[in-house]
Amino acid sequence: MAFDDDPVGSGFAASLARPGGNITGLSALSPEISGKQLELLREIVPKLSRVAVFGNATQPGSPQELRELNLAADAVGVQLQYLEVGAPTDIETAFRAASKERADAVLVLSATVLVSRRRQVAALAVKSRLPAIYNRPEYVEDGGLVFYGVSYTDLFRRAATYVDKILKGTKPADLPVEQPTKFEFVINLKTAKQIGLTIPPNVLARADKVIK
Repeated sequence: MAFDDDPVGSGFAASLARPGGNITGLSALSPEISGKQLELLREIVPKLSRVAVFGNATQPGSPQELRELNLAADAVGVQLQYLEVGAPTDIETAFRAASKERADAVLVLSATVLVSRRRQVAALAVKSRLPAIYNRPEYVEDGGLVFYGVSYTDLFRRAATYVDKILKGTKPADLPVEQPTKFEFVINLKTAKQIGLTIPPNVLARADKVIK
């Protein structure tokens, strides 16, 4: 597998260190991502105190992702408002709830239902004038504000080394599942302008890619 959000939770591997079956490869789950996303939101949004979190509890890796996010929020003094998005019809409802509770920003967790409607999510974030950080670069390419997360390109490249080892006779059960080591940071300046947000120069300087 080139990537999976939660190989153990999905049942593909007994553990990351010892997969134990016929499947191994790369995991896209990285505990430090949540903390870094909140850190970036604090730098981008002045006086950030409340963040609406969009997620789906049935998504593999979601419980661990949310647990890490709560720990990161406690550490930096940010209050989270978790909003469950189980179906496309929940997206508009989630944005209305975020606006009603005066969220300062939105953080989008891994969820198939959300990424499949990423243009709608990005458009509603702009309409609600809510700065949002996403977990997939496609959101930002389709009008979202900021992406910080795993470099999927790097995971696919690293997956080739697994193919090589397995074709040469190594059993998948003996190859540990590796976690991501490379991350990407993308900013959409056009979107920032639409919601009246100025991205600090020191944040822009750290971006791997800036969409103008």
